[in-house]
Amino acid sequence: MNSKVLSVIVVVGVALLFGPLFLKVVSQHERGIMLRFGEITEFDLQPGLYFTVPMFREPRIFDGRVLSIDMRPEEYLTQEKKRLIVDSFVMWKISNPSLYYTATGGGLRDQASRLLAPRINEGLRNKFGERSVYEVIAGERELIMTDLVKEVSKKSQEEIGVEVVDVRVNRIELPPNVIESVYNRMRAEREREAREHRSRGTELAEGIRADADRQRTIIMANAYKKAQDTRGEGDASAATVYAQAYSADKEFYAFYRSLSAYKQSFASGKDVMVLEPDSDFFKYMRSAKGN
Repeated sequence: MNSKVLSVIVVVGVALLFGPLFLKVVSQHERGIMLRFGEITEFDLQPGLYFTVPMFREPRIFDGRVLSIDMRPEEYLTQEKKRLIVDSFVMWKISNPSLYYTATGGGLRDQASRLLAPRINEGLRNKFGERSVYEVIAGERELIMTDLVKEVSKKSQEEIGVEVVDVRVNRIELPPNVIESVYNRMRAEREREAREHRSRGTELAEGIRADADRQRTIIMANAYKKAQDTRGEGDASAATVYAQAYSADKEFYAFYRSLSAYKQSFASGKDVMVLEPDSDFFKYMRSAKGN
């Protein structure tokens, strides 16, 4: 083995042995700071490879992903002084690595949880104390959590370098008497909404029905008017035809009208007529010329 190969092997061995002591990788999901004799020199390390020297230039790396804290169940009072036992959890992440390192005494996650938990409890206590049981459980829970996240996140970022991403309630336990009152309140609220919907539906139906009746009246009136106009035109045409027929042959016209009268009078076959034999009604029955 020549000296060059031996030198390469020695260098590789030294790098493998001492590399972790002088090189540090910050990955995409991590946040970090750089310390020099315990003092922060770089406040927010970007992902990449960093040269380190123990005790002189040392990085502190933290998990930059969204983390969770399971809160202990706490008792809160509502606006009506009703007791609720609330079990919740918090989603958070580091927003300011240097402030986080300083506030938690070295970036300890347990310390961050101990600092964040009282802020969440205080926020929940204030939000629950401003609302009724119904609003907390069903009416405004989403609004409560949204406002709480905004308020607590702002303070936490300023004080400990932590952003509160979300706060959620796992469950809310109620005393038996509170449960019954809440259910009664919810039932009454739903019945009120149902009555409102039915009232609006009835009002809408009456409006539709009235409009349909109005349109029906208009349509019937227009149809009647058109029928009367058509009947008048027909009567006028018939009168014109009768007049023309009478002018052309008066005798034939009289004969035709008499035959029409005979046909209409004896159409059913059950009618009984009492007339004098020499009545004009029978003149064409006695003679073809009506004499």
